[in-house]
Amino acid sequence: MEPVETFTFRRPDGHVYLTATRDRVNNWIHAQWSGVQTLATIQTGGMAYIDMLHAEPCAKLLNDHRELVGRFVDANEWVAQVWTPRIMQAGLRYFAQVLAPGVFGQLSMKDLHQRISDQFEIKMFDRLEDAEDWLRSLP
Repeated sequence: MEPVETFTFRRPDGHVYLTATRDRVNNWIHAQWSGVQTLATIQTGGMAYIDMLHAEPCAKLLNDHRELVGRFVDANEWVAQVWTPRIMQAGLRYFAQVLAPGVFGQLSMKDLHQRISDQFEIKMFDRLEDAEDWLRSLP
């Protein structure tokens, strides 16, 4: 089995909006979001995580918004009500969130954090390295 497995998601115009990498060395999924997100892209990406966990269980998600543009708060209800129970059932326990540089992405994530932080352990970070260090410190 390869130490890294990558899945790439594109919009119809060809723009890559999500790269999801299973990192078997660190035992996490690194989801790197790029550009403007819609409810449809978030749902597709979110369901892909669930499929990845069903195929090969993994308790840690490194959700990386460093290249995300704009807000995604419209999807937060779906994430809280649909995605969170399913991803937990699939085995997710730890959620490291690297915040977007823009204020709208940060506010969207803070809204989501309020909705789901009691479901599993979630921490927000400004730097990728800090998120990685936290995940490495977990069982």
